[in-house]
Amino acid sequence: MSGPRGYDFWQETLKGAKLTVAPMVDASELAWRLLSRRYGAELCYTPMLHAHVFVKDARYRRENLASCSEDRPLIVQFCANDPDIFVEACKLAAPHCDGVDLNLGCPQAIARKGHYGSFLQDEWDLVRTMIQRASSEVNIAVTAKIRVFDDLERTVQYASMLEKAGASLLTVHGRTREQKGPLTGLASWDHIKAVREAVKVPVLANGNIQYLDDVWRCLTFTGANGVMSAEGNLHNPALFTGTHPPVWQVALEYLHLVLQHPCPPSYARGHVFKLLHHCLCMPENFDIRHRLSKTSTATEMVSVVEMLKERMEPYSTGERPWTPDPDSDQARLPFPPWLCQPYVRITPEQHLKKVQESQKRALEKAKLQKKPEGEEDVVEKEDSDTSKRPVDEETEDSDISKKKKKKMIRNPKKSFNPPGDQYEKCVCKNPKGGRCVYGLCRACCRVKCYTLALDCPGHRILVKTKREKAAIYYGQLKKEEEEEEKKLKEEDKEEKRQNLKNEQQDQMLNGEDAADQEVLLGGKGNGGSDQEKNIQQRNRIPEGGEKVEVRELGTHSNCSTSINQQPGSDKCEGKDKDTNVEKSFNEEKGKGSENSSMLLAAQLTNGVDNDPEASLPTSLVDHQDDNTT
Repeated sequence: MSGPRGYDFWQETLKGAKLTVAPMVDASELAWRLLSRRYGAELCYTPMLHAHVFVKDARYRRENLASCSEDRPLIVQFCANDPDIFVEACKLAAPHCDGVDLNLGCPQAIARKGHYGSFLQDEWDLVRTMIQRASSEVNIAVTAKIRVFDDLERTVQYASMLEKAGASLLTVHGRTREQKGPLTGLASWDHIKAVREAVKVPVLANGNIQYLDDVWRCLTFTGANGVMSAEGNLHNPALFTGTHPPVWQVALEYLHLVLQHPCPPSYARGHVFKLLHHCLCMPENFDIRHRLSKTSTATEMVSVVEMLKERMEPYSTGERPWTPDPDSDQARLPFPPWLCQPYVRITPEQHLKKVQESQKRALEKAKLQKKPEGEEDVVEKEDSDTSKRPVDEETEDSDISKKKKKKMIRNPKKSFNPPGDQYEKCVCKNPKGGRCVYGLCRACCRVKCYTLALDCPGHRILVKTKREKAAIYYGQLKKEEEEEEKKLKEEDKEEKRQNLKNEQQDQMLNGEDAADQEVLLGGKGNGGSDQEKNIQQRNRIPEGGEKVEVRELGTHSNCSTSINQQPGSDKCEGKDKDTNVEKSFNEEKGKGSENSSMLLAAQLTNGVDNDPEASLPTSLVDHQDDNTT
């Protein structure tokens, strides 16, 4: 894909950054990155993000990609062990950052369990594939952060492989993955120097950076293009400026940034603990330490820091003399405890010596047992069955974990296997359920019941019963659906039958109306007698019955209904003294005749004058006059 790579990426996109804040889980969030940039940091990384969760969870993406215009340049770091997932995560992060980094240096136990970080050091093909695909398929530079091998030559080969795969920048942590916690020790700048001389991409050196002087010494010795600080930055964010401000000043400045750019309270509380570490270790400040541990908001943390400031500021201003106990840890610090300064670990040799002394004391206490009541002497019971077994004793049938051994050292008087705490074991070595019909623990019983469709009343796992009920329910549901479908089909069939019947009736009515209209307008070629016969048939007048005339379809002058004269009546329906008029038209066509004539016949009933014009509507009289004229 297009875009700057290698030295072009470092000089153009990263602006030649030399002073870098490392990616730190739960620590390098937006508020801390902005604080570090105020004190000289030129490049920052996000905390290590899980690529799989980043791809699947939109909320996780939104929270961890929180940034602003001041937070650039920025590199997003992922831990991953699947090329497809890593490529997809890079595509999602590309619009929000200047580069993506693959974590190949995390040495923690969770990285071993999740199979990522420094535990991919021996899987070169997988690492190569992830770097190659991401650098070629995503329009953004891909970098990598690694730890060294004990063998310097293998370290160089590892770095060269990453360079050829497409890494645009390498960060080399000069410690092996076994160097962690109390066994951290010093980083090897020799390994970093060898990698820098072997590759042709920018290299950042990580390890042993506690003061500003360490920065320049590291750059001079290794020839690296820049340095990266993690733990030194956490205890003194002003490390890159070479200053040591009061701890409350930096803590309050950070908490105000947290109020502007919120983060989980645990992140902020962890930062404040590290900044105030040397002050909180003083016995007179234990109450403040306890109060800080109970805070859950940034506002509460501000009040705790203000309390510490009020208590310690007189020492910093000289109002009260600072005279620490010569045997205390504060007396051995290079600076007063109220100033930001690094936390220096003891050497691995000192730690191992301390652990051995602690184990020796624990073994001595474990061997000493009190005699039964009535006896005053204390004797050794090395061969007694009730005595504690030495922690460092290893036997063939020993199955005590390291974690349990540590607990036994810290609590030599505690019985980890009380005699009355014996239960029958399931096949998975968990206690059996007391009421289980199959003699299993709940987890194993659930698996068996779901696999074989069984019931266990003791564990209240009723798989068989529930499945039978479900079968009955879904059977009834299916039957109801079939009945409903059958009913709908019958209704559709009945509706079609009714529609067909209505159509036939409409056709019959339309035929009768057409015949009536033809009679009213006059037939062709049959004369008046045929017309009168048709009218009688339509009106269903029996032969020899009283004659009913066909009347004009119109509206009476005094009534809103059509004139309807009943036989033998001298009144119109609904009105008195109305005259019924009968009109009949007979049209005859004579052969060779040039003019057509209209015959108007009207018969008046109930004593009306014989004058034809007196009983006709005005419109008809006028029409007759026009024709006669």
